[in-house]
Amino acid sequence: MGTSEKKRRRINYIVRFWVIYLFSIVLAFLIFFGISQSWFGYMPSFEELENPERNLASEVYSSDSYLLGTYYIENRSDIHFNDLPPHLVQALLATEDIRFRDHAGVDVKALGRVAYGLVTGNYSGGGSTLTQQLAKNLFPRGNLTKWQLVGRKLKEWVTAIKLEKNYSKEEIMAMYLNTVSYGHHAFGIKSASRTFFNKSVDSLNLQESALLVGVVNAPTWYSPVRNPERALNRRNLVLAQMLKYDFVSDSIYDTVSRIPIDMSNFNIQDHTSGMARYFREYLRSEMKDWCKQHYRPDGTPYNLYKDGLRIYTTIDSRMQRYAEEAMMEHLGSDLQPSFYKHWEGYTWAPFVFEKDVIDDQIEKLIKQAMRRSERYRKMNAAGIAVDSIELVFDTPAQMSVFSWNGPIDTLMTPMDSIRYYKHILQAGLLSLEPNTGEVKAYVGGIDYLYFKYDHATQSRRQVGSTFKPFLYTLAMQEGEFSPCYEVANIQYTVDLPTGDIWAPRNSSTARVGEMVTLKWALANSNNWISAFLMRRYSPLSVIKMARNMGVKSSIDPVPSIALGSCDLSLYEMVGAMNTFASKGMYVKPLFITRIEDKNGNVIESFVPERKEAMSEETAFMMLELMKGVVESGTGIRLRLTYGYNNPVAGKTGTTQNQSDGWFMGIIPELTTGVWVGCEDRSAHFRTITLGQGANMALPIWAKYMQKVYDDPYLNYFRGDDFERPLKELSVELDCDKYGKENEEEEKEVDNFEF
Repeated sequence: MGTSEKKRRRINYIVRFWVIYLFSIVLAFLIFFGISQSWFGYMPSFEELENPERNLASEVYSSDSYLLGTYYIENRSDIHFNDLPPHLVQALLATEDIRFRDHAGVDVKALGRVAYGLVTGNYSGGGSTLTQQLAKNLFPRGNLTKWQLVGRKLKEWVTAIKLEKNYSKEEIMAMYLNTVSYGHHAFGIKSASRTFFNKSVDSLNLQESALLVGVVNAPTWYSPVRNPERALNRRNLVLAQMLKYDFVSDSIYDTVSRIPIDMSNFNIQDHTSGMARYFREYLRSEMKDWCKQHYRPDGTPYNLYKDGLRIYTTIDSRMQRYAEEAMMEHLGSDLQPSFYKHWEGYTWAPFVFEKDVIDDQIEKLIKQAMRRSERYRKMNAAGIAVDSIELVFDTPAQMSVFSWNGPIDTLMTPMDSIRYYKHILQAGLLSLEPNTGEVKAYVGGIDYLYFKYDHATQSRRQVGSTFKPFLYTLAMQEGEFSPCYEVANIQYTVDLPTGDIWAPRNSSTARVGEMVTLKWALANSNNWISAFLMRRYSPLSVIKMARNMGVKSSIDPVPSIALGSCDLSLYEMVGAMNTFASKGMYVKPLFITRIEDKNGNVIESFVPERKEAMSEETAFMMLELMKGVVESGTGIRLRLTYGYNNPVAGKTGTTQNQSDGWFMGIIPELTTGVWVGCEDRSAHFRTITLGQGANMALPIWAKYMQKVYDDPYLNYFRGDDFERPLKELSVELDCDKYGKENEEEEKEVDNFEF
């Protein structure tokens, strides 16, 4: 071959090389350009990259900025880069993409390492950058063929470059941490921090940050709950990477890598766990209605489970915790053990009927409870015959049941579990500020996981003597009576349209036949004086006063309402009693202060609804009357047992058969009501000593307020008294001539029978 031929061939090779090289460049350019222009299928626009279709949880915050809970399809909430602790950022960089700040979305060096590994079989890590992983998380792959997977990978590269072009490195890192799954229904670093450690992201320490960074690689495989040993090794691998890139020193690595994983605060974030569970469920219903009436910028209604709303409530997390603790302390440690002991040895406990009907009545109650259960409803909806359902209820099964010391795993028939739960005392508590109506604590029951029924807003129970202030308010408002007005303490009767008479009885014989003041009568829950006032005012007038004070429930216009024969909710009673502390204004209880969208824009703000219910003078006189309940009446236990010498206006309530125990307690800055009783009214204490409101409900109020007073950050002070009206009162309020003779705890009973 001649020299000229060799030269010609060399030129041809060079030309071919450059043609192929340039063609490859042009082809690659056309491919990536075509991908970016959606020639080869869907590509997200910049608007979609800016607002990806992700399910964001709506968050519920307390007034002191504590995250109470979330509503979600995916438990995911976004967080900003500034809220990330430095060691979390360092752990992520060291483990996933150490050259993150140097590349533009695609790491060519990492891709070369992957290609070399594929050729030589010496695989040494992936080539995806954090930005590429973000692109993959924003737009999941699904089930794809090999060639579709290659195409999708190329699209991810283009998407990554777009992300790098339009977002800062800090924004990309925050977006990545907001999108990844950590397992256990936790999506995003904010949710994961709450789920794994029950703390905010900025409070994560080094070992916790390393664990969370390690988990995202394979959430189930490295789960610290299911696979703690693997999780520990993975966490320490992340720490080793941080050591390799000089984010931690040798001494810190040696110390931290020896620390065991602490999952004592692990708690899956759902509606059955956490604080204020009954309140959050009540709020869910309210928010679902709100969403139907409010619209996003695109004209569609807001979605509570997808739109990442931020709901700021009036609840104070500290007061909520104190309320829940007070309820558990009194019921679990004192009242429930007394209830069990009280019924020890009775085969039909805790139901009280005439002996000839005891078996039939109990069987009827148990069958009704069975038909109301979730198990029965599901089986009945599935078309299973009633006989077969009843057989299931009589067949032992493994289950977890409630106890005051924590859940008990046991073998029990569903029917026996129903009988067991009939012995459990239930309770509700609501606490609100007088002038604003802001609800600071809301406890609907003892444990939402086992008892879904809300005794704060759903339940309506007989209110007993706590209704008497409505009657006394009417008497004060009309101007005919005053706290010191004296009435003969004798039995009064009320004629009924039927020709019968209503003549209530008293449980106490104190001062029979003597002249007593209205303040003494209310303090000692005297039924005869209530009958005296009911002779002066019609039931309809009393009901009208109750309506002015916010009561909505149906009330039969009969004289016995003076003793509380009607069924009202705790929500209604606390709202009504709060009228006295708010100077005669009914302030509708307020639960939400504002709602924001996911970007922090305020959608709606809320202010309290007010209306005048009575004069300021009447409200103040009623507070003076109700002070007597605590000073020397049925609520004197607050002074004798709990040492409350500060001004407290209160009212106890006990219904027939001791089925319901109530206490309403008012201080200048807070109105709080408590109800206690069993699920069925037929289950109750047999004696008034144990079953009265002063024994069942008042101690919860006392324990709750003690915790509130002891918290210096809440600024509630024992010495404060109720503010007097601007207008000078024309009636005498100093009517304590009876006071000292009666400083022992009185018992009350409300008899509604004719």
